[in-house]
Amino acid sequence: MDERESGVTAGLLSEEERALDLTLRPRSLGEFIGQNANKEQLQIFIKAALQRRDVLDHVLLSGPPGLGKTTLAYIIASEMGVSLRVTSGPAIERQGDLAAILTNLQPGDVLFIDEIHRLPRTVEEILYPAMEDFQIDIVIGKGPGARSVRLELPRFTLIGATTRAGLITGPLLTRFGVSCRLNYYPVEEMESIIVRAAGILNVEVDEEGSHEVARRSRGTPRVGNRLLRRVRDFAEVEADRVITGSVAKQAMSLLRIDDMGLDVLDKAILETVIDKFSGGPVGLKTLAASVGEEPDTLEDVYEPYLMQIGFLKRTPRGRVVTPRASEHMGRDITGEGESLF
Repeated sequence: MDERESGVTAGLLSEEERALDLTLRPRSLGEFIGQNANKEQLQIFIKAALQRRDVLDHVLLSGPPGLGKTTLAYIIASEMGVSLRVTSGPAIERQGDLAAILTNLQPGDVLFIDEIHRLPRTVEEILYPAMEDFQIDIVIGKGPGARSVRLELPRFTLIGATTRAGLITGPLLTRFGVSCRLNYYPVEEMESIIVRAAGILNVEVDEEGSHEVARRSRGTPRVGNRLLRRVRDFAEVEADRVITGSVAKQAMSLLRIDDMGLDVLDKAILETVIDKFSGGPVGLKTLAASVGEEPDTLEDVYEPYLMQIGFLKRTPRGRVVTPRASEHMGRDITGEGESLF
């Protein structure tokens, strides 16, 4: 599971945080808020598979971190009435690792591979016959005495999740029968998610309070739920245990989250491009080194949201901030920067 989050949610999750995440996770498509087009498709495909008493076709879930890809995998398995086996692309290093997982599946099981774009190419090749024909070929022995053995697999559903669908190879991509792209949630849906989570956590939140948390949640339920827990802590210590609009604003100020949901690193990215590179363009690696963060983290976690709200653009020459971003940051772009890659 991808745990690279925005500033207030950075770092590895504690056991308590993991338990709370599981508690807040919807358990059915009916409970899942938002992503309506994807939900409607999945409802039809699941119902059709159940009517045929067949497995669901393989599913690819793509989109930025925290939008519900893992949650949907659990829901799909639950709606199908089967078990879910979970692994990730980086955890499968050799063909034998994947072969062991596949041969231990039960008929109808759902195999969920997070970060599927990070599967080694040699391992990925085993998936092709497994997905198409429910068979795998394994090599026994080495050298001249090596021989290939074909093993039959139970019919199963593979669900792959990725934050970077463009890195998935063509042969693997075409073997998914269902593809769902998850998008950022509008504020209205985030408010519903916050209210639902507050009810589960036994936290009292009024309409203004839920709105203040929702509009700073970057359109991402995982971020929204984490912010809600931090605002809850503030309300318990500094207020009357009720999250009002005023309490939420004070808590967000303490967390250094502005009214657009930008945290310390978001602002550092924009300030760096504006102040050091005159608004851009600037290359990703140069930008990452300037703010002290990994390029993949900037590209997968921070840039999508900054681009979504119109603060950052990717150009062939590098990253460029927009006039809207400079206005929000209270800065002037002084001129054309150099292209640094």
